[in-house]
Amino acid sequence: MSSSEKSFVRDDELTTRVIAGETLVVPVRGRVGDLDSIYTLNEVASRIWQLIGEGFTVRRIVEIIGDEFEVESVEAERDVSELLASMEEAGLIRALKG
Repeated sequence: MSSSEKSFVRDDELTTRVIAGETLVVPVRGRVGDLDSIYTLNEVASRIWQLIGEGFTVRRIVEIIGDEFEVESVEAERDVSELLASMEEAGLIRALKG
């Protein structure tokens, strides 16, 4: 499967909250929030987080981000790929096996 056809899922032990216009991702372990590991997402990252939750492939996420934020496809692909790699490394998401 090519990387553009990949899909990701969010870790089950996370909760997402939008507070004062900011998206916060909080790891929840054993029903307790890990307040030392809160992630704050900017507008683009928040949209990508939402699209991951909706099950879109990387290719489709890149298309949507390019359209909605009016960026060239090469830039959108680079930025989306970097963010997904960071999220995967942090354990926020994992790739679905296809």
